[in-house]
Amino acid sequence: MREYRIAAIPGDGIGSEVIDAGIRVLDSLVKHIGGFNLSITHFPWGTDFYLEHGKMMPDDGLEQLKKFDAIYFGSAGDPRVPDHISLWGLRLAICQSFDQYANVRPSILLPGVQSPLRDGAADSIDWVIIRENTEGEYAGAGGRVHSGHASEVGLDVSVFTRSGVERIQRFALDLARSRPQKKLTFVTKSNAQRHGMVMWDDIFDQLCSKYSDLTIDKMLVDAMTTRMVLDPKSIDVVVATNLHADILSDLAAALSGSMGIAPTANLNPEGEFPSMFEPIHGSAFDIMGKDIANPIGAFWSAVMMLNHLGEASAAQILMNAIEKCTLDGTCLPQDLGGAATTEQVTDFILDMIRGSNDRV
Repeated sequence: MREYRIAAIPGDGIGSEVIDAGIRVLDSLVKHIGGFNLSITHFPWGTDFYLEHGKMMPDDGLEQLKKFDAIYFGSAGDPRVPDHISLWGLRLAICQSFDQYANVRPSILLPGVQSPLRDGAADSIDWVIIRENTEGEYAGAGGRVHSGHASEVGLDVSVFTRSGVERIQRFALDLARSRPQKKLTFVTKSNAQRHGMVMWDDIFDQLCSKYSDLTIDKMLVDAMTTRMVLDPKSIDVVVATNLHADILSDLAAALSGSMGIAPTANLNPEGEFPSMFEPIHGSAFDIMGKDIANPIGAFWSAVMMLNHLGEASAAQILMNAIEKCTLDGTCLPQDLGGAATTEQVTDFILDMIRGSNDRV
């Protein structure tokens, strides 16, 4: 029996609702398929923990997480605590400390889902955005001086290292090589950012010479937003810096139908540390406790986690169930134009899993 240790960190807001739903689905997959088991440990870290202890997780939190094979994360953020405290105290602390440098965000126009694009055909969006996840604009370098005075200064310094840039660009190039279209779009802003981003460009020019089998093009980040709207079929794999890919992937989720369906993998590709999987929708406090949160992003993140663990059959069964749910259209959550509750969407997915004839 293959055994995997999963750390579940629901976090804040609707995180607990969608992660609970995701765990129900994962438990059902284990029972339906057989051959592997998921040992899931829950960690009640987040804003409530912070308000009680003055920190988002215990001092030895990272040490506790090291023994796990993967982390299943909900969201971080609560109106009671400034966002930079909750984000840096939990999610970013995990990503940086565990060197999860490859943030992978697929965007697909799922069957039956309507894109806000006027000509959004079913095959118009099938993208993977690769985001550098540990340095760049979100390196955390900087500070504030002369606080409260007219001369107050706040600095956030973008940090680009050759090793960090090379590894994320190589990861994206290798991923593009593995996909049918074998296309990669390189995103930059070196016309205005003339030091770190020019180095970003130079390193890519050196690397891409070894990938002559790929179709490669370059775009400024502002032009890329226009292309995503006007020519979506021309895009396959995209690689960009921490900030740029963060923005582009949110746009990609909206163009795919909703932020509620979008998944994320924060990968440490070498496996030295556990990788983390999460929906990108955030804590969404305005709908917390109303049973209307869309759990599909959490389910799709679970698909990515299962694939990462090597359980491809289970991942495919769950992805098939997601696609059947959106295609059927009778059990869609509110953000996709339906009226189904979180529990009803989850129950529909569970029924699809139980009805699957696939076994390991």
